[in-house]
Amino acid sequence: MRTPEHVIAFLRERGLPGRIHRFAQGTPSVHAAAHAAGVSAEQVLKSLLFLIDGQPVLVVLRGPGRVDYKALARHFQVPRKRVRMAGPEEVLHWTGYPVGAVPPVGLAHPIPVIIDPAVLDVAVVWAGGGAVDALLEIPTQALLEATQAQLVAVQKQEPKP
Repeated sequence: MRTPEHVIAFLRERGLPGRIHRFAQGTPSVHAAAHAAGVSAEQVLKSLLFLIDGQPVLVVLRGPGRVDYKALARHFQVPRKRVRMAGPEEVLHWTGYPVGAVPPVGLAHPIPVIIDPAVLDVAVVWAGGGAVDALLEIPTQALLEATQAQLVAVQKQEPKP
């Protein structure tokens, strides 16, 4: 299994900034991570692994937002039924990290990354750091460079109350 040290090594090899923070209380959810780091949930990213037509794709979005499966299917030009979230064993296999600790960089296998454009609204973001008690603090532009991600609007648009 990979560790936060793999995340930092990945960034250092590319000359990119980023810092791992460890927290005694753990950071397995967006709200727990935001509370531990003392930031808003909108500054916290989640990295979710999807299998699209059987191929892994890492989707990164802000805060408590949810992925629009139909938008993901449209982007990859597959039927919605061919898009599913990976299970815990698949996440560990493809990323090298357990669910709740997946960083957007330093993965076990090369995986295409999709970042929702709303991520760009924040200058510095906090993401999974490679362990359930770790977060990666990274400038958004460095994250884009590190992931070589495609920007695709995949965050579900919730109806206004």
